[in-house]
Amino acid sequence: MHSIIYMFYSSTLPLPNHPGFFLKRAPNVANSGTSSSASKQSCSVNETFRSAPLHVIILLFLVLHTAISTNPLLHICSTKAGINHTTYPPYNNNLNILISSLTHEAPLTGFALDTIGQGKDSLNGLALCRGDVPSRECKSCIVEAGREISKRCPNDDNGGIIWYDNCMFKYSNKKFFGKVDYKNRFYMYNLQNVSTNAESFNEKTKELLSKLADKAELLSPMSFAVGEEEIGDSVKLYGLVQCTGDLSGKMCKKCLDSAISEIGSCCDGKRGGRVVGGSCNFRYELYPFVRSSY
Repeated sequence: MHSIIYMFYSSTLPLPNHPGFFLKRAPNVANSGTSSSASKQSCSVNETFRSAPLHVIILLFLVLHTAISTNPLLHICSTKAGINHTTYPPYNNNLNILISSLTHEAPLTGFALDTIGQGKDSLNGLALCRGDVPSRECKSCIVEAGREISKRCPNDDNGGIIWYDNCMFKYSNKKFFGKVDYKNRFYMYNLQNVSTNAESFNEKTKELLSKLADKAELLSPMSFAVGEEEIGDSVKLYGLVQCTGDLSGKMCKKCLDSAISEIGSCCDGKRGGRVVGGSCNFRYELYPFVRSSY
């Protein structure tokens, strides 16, 4: 199990609604024959600060928040035996060329895909940046993602995928463009429950995200949509949905509908949550999280 938990206590600061969250693999991929960072490394944090000065708590909060932003959320490597591409020049060269190509192209629009090489050494890859991320941050995220997936999956010549807060990088020796990836998926959710009826909150969340999914379908191939909705007295719900640019509008909607249907399993009555996959993702919160410049 892969969890990241932050808890802050002091006499002057209330327990925050964010960024405390919990991360886990989706049930439908728990036995998919893949390995992930969740099973290979410990990723739990449970820090308690009591009677600490306010400025110390704020500083620690900023450090931890930065760590979340710059470190991978999760990566998945195939466990199928393969060559070590770091010692096999043709494959390693193609992977480096693919990373370079996607690093150059993706920041221009937020998405890119490419195929490098031929035959058994060919590689297909895509890179996606969150729709509100500036091009410079998009590029730096993809550079980091390409570097990390190469290091973390050295024996996986048939593919790997890595997610960050700002981007995703995926590659495979099999053609996957235009197909919904249901296999690679995980959940993240806020540790705190809503104070209202959980079932009613879930339905309102589904309603907002479904509206955004309809919007994203029409925006294909730039399938990124955000929105907000009043759900109570002075309470707003904020949402974001996004698909990879290789999906048609219809396939994007299909992917998002599948993800949204998992709210009960993922984030039942939670103040915030995400379902993150290889083809689409959504996020909702009770606070604004989309860049104001978007």
